[in-house]
Amino acid sequence: MEAALRALADQSRRTVMEALLAGPATVGELAAILPIARPGVSRHLRVLREAGLVDVAHDAQWRVYSIRPEPLAEVEEWLGRYRALWEQRADALHTEVARGKHERRSTA
Repeated sequence: MEAALRALADQSRRTVMEALLAGPATVGELAAILPIARPGVSRHLRVLREAGLVDVAHDAQWRVYSIRPEPLAEVEEWLGRYRALWEQRADALHTEVARGKHERRSTA
């Protein structure tokens, strides 16, 4: 999981992952959406591959990249514990806002 989190810390790699949500893509297709040269895109893809976040398949002379969901599921599971904390806080905020509206209506 640490490798996945480190890999996802970079905005360009998150952009690649978002692009791959639409389906597999070649280096050239991914380079078209990033403001960096193709060798830089290849380096980002290598980091994502080493972290286990993407797979690569060869199709003739092209390398086609796709998302591997397993490492993301592990990160999701870990974040789930924290999500419950934030949901409790959001619920408490909602309660306080509703209480404040009720008090304003009562005094008006």
